Amino acid sequence: MTPLIVAVMPVGLVFGAVAASKGLAPAEVTLMSALVFAGGSQFVAMDIWTHPASWAALGFSALLVNIRHVLMSASIGGKLDSFSGPARYASMLLLADEIWAMAEMRASNGKLTPAWYAGLAVPFYCLWVLTSLAGALLGAFLGDPKVTGLDFAFPAVFIVLVMGFWKGRETGAVLAASACAAVLTHQLLPGVWYIAAGAAAGVVVALLSGARKEAHA
Repeated sequence: MTPLIVAVMPVGLVFGAVAASKGLAPAEVTLMSALVFAGGSQFVAMDIWTHPASWAALGFSALLVNIRHVLMSASIGGKLDSFSGPARYASMLLLADEIWAMAEMRASNGKLTPAWYAGLAVPFYCLWVLTSLAGALLGAFLGDPKVTGLDFAFPAVFIVLVMGFWKGRETGAVLAASACAAVLTHQLLPGVWYIAAGAAAGVVVALLSGARKEAHA
């Protein structure tokens, strides 16, 4: 868990710096990270941030980016047998890509418990909020994330998570389908539809692969 929690630090710093460069005050950056707690949609929000902000565009973009949480929560929800009702709902509020990936790997080798989940999700959440604040305060000192290379921290975390799920050609087929759909959609449609398209293509290929395995079993 520690490497994952540490990995969120540069991402939070970069987000805080980017948000500050868009004119958000440190308190606003902190509040956004505390209430939204979704790195992907927060970065997308900063990409399209204008003064005055277009709340409809921001809300719709956040919905598109986070629609994958429907699939993630459906997947992990079936593995929370030892969670009480309130604990189950609280765990969904703290769900993030990294949390979901670690929980799925844990569930494949053992039982998910509320204590294990809280030990991962609560520090992750607190660190995300605190590093966002630090990034907003230190934005001017951090400089341009593209120049320092800090902007690669976000994709680097996901590359490591994906490698943890690698199971050979089947995983490669899912990743290839997601990548192709995302790139093609990005070229053809404006906005962030490419995220939903990539997720949908990956799910379809995974379902087809599972059905084929069952047919040959």
